[in-house]
Amino acid sequence: MENSNLEEQKYIRAKKRVKAIKGFYVHLTVYILVNLFLVVTKSFSSGGWETFWQWQTYNTAVFWGIGIVFHAFNVFGMRFLLGKDWEERKIKEIMDRDKKDFWV
Repeated sequence: MENSNLEEQKYIRAKKRVKAIKGFYVHLTVYILVNLFLVVTKSFSSGGWETFWQWQTYNTAVFWGIGIVFHAFNVFGMRFLLGKDWEERKIKEIMDRDKKDFWV
């Protein structure tokens, strides 16, 4: 009975995690499509390429991009940048380097 309850809790956690990851990828896809649309629209607007490089063109991409980064950290945590066992690998690397320096 207890094992069944534990498995159900694991399933619910995994389902929430998958839903969060899916939500991030949907968010990222919409970000790319909307910004691509804005860039194409801006390039064909009345000002053409002369006004394309103005700051207003990138407001949406920059600020929404910051939101995407925070969403990624929320979903993936620091593993998003450093990997799952980054700390352990870095500690081992530093210890190995110190060992080599000691004997030189």
